[in-house]
Amino acid sequence: METLVRDAIEADLHVVMEIYNDAVVNTTAIWNDVLVDLDNRRDWFQARKARGFPVLVATIDGAVAGYASYGDWRAFDGYRHTVEHSVYIHRDFRGAGLGRRLMQELIEHAASNGVHVMIAAIESGNAASVVLHEKLGFRIAGTFSEVGTKFGRWLDLTCMELKIAG
Repeated sequence: METLVRDAIEADLHVVMEIYNDAVVNTTAIWNDVLVDLDNRRDWFQARKARGFPVLVATIDGAVAGYASYGDWRAFDGYRHTVEHSVYIHRDFRGAGLGRRLMQELIEHAASNGVHVMIAAIESGNAASVVLHEKLGFRIAGTFSEVGTKFGRWLDLTCMELKIAG
């Protein structure tokens, strides 16, 4: 199997939408209950590109198997050198190392674009994601208790940070 990470193109957005919606319905990775349509993903994609933020896809034998991006952490000028990232893998390809690969590419992109800190906001029960981030050099900055809900229960949020540029 050939695995490749590349810049996303508009033709990838249908699968990006499917991956996002699967995470909404079946996981606590996205604390949202609303499914998105293709127009929503197109607007999101265009907004990211307009701001110079990457949208990457991982493909296996040409099929989109995951995606990643980063964007503003907070919308105030003082935070302009800090970003928050997102990585989502298609349910059929989880555990294949694509998350690590996408993260490494995002970190390289961030380093070459003057990002100082990358933030991860992870549902605290997602131990695999916390461990992956630790292996990539992130450190736990803190945990917020019961700050969100999904599937009828309160969720905790673990925040992690990676200092990229000196």
